[in-house]
Amino acid sequence: MIYILLFLAIVSEVIGTFALKLSQGFTKLYPSITVVIAYVLSFWLMGLTLKILPVSVVYAVWSGLGIVGIVLIGVFLFNETFGIWHFFGITLILIGIVILNLVTTNGH
Repeated sequence: MIYILLFLAIVSEVIGTFALKLSQGFTKLYPSITVVIAYVLSFWLMGLTLKILPVSVVYAVWSGLGIVGIVLIGVFLFNETFGIWHFFGITLILIGIVILNLVTTNGH
């Protein structure tokens, strides 16, 4: 259940960041409202996960998977570039998340 809350926090954060792009610097009303609602929801859900999971794991997973989500949105919806170095950087982020989870779970 706790990982479902963390997943929903990530989805909310990605929605908020997507809406932030659409808000055009908070000049568009509905995307701006979406930004605020999505980030409040995301932080609330993340706060719930912090009752059980370590902050280092929660934040690494939340931010790392949020980055991956928003990169995919940028590439597919906003036609942003994505080359080998982008792939390399995202891969390093994901490897870091996995390592952090392994180390934290094993109590090291």
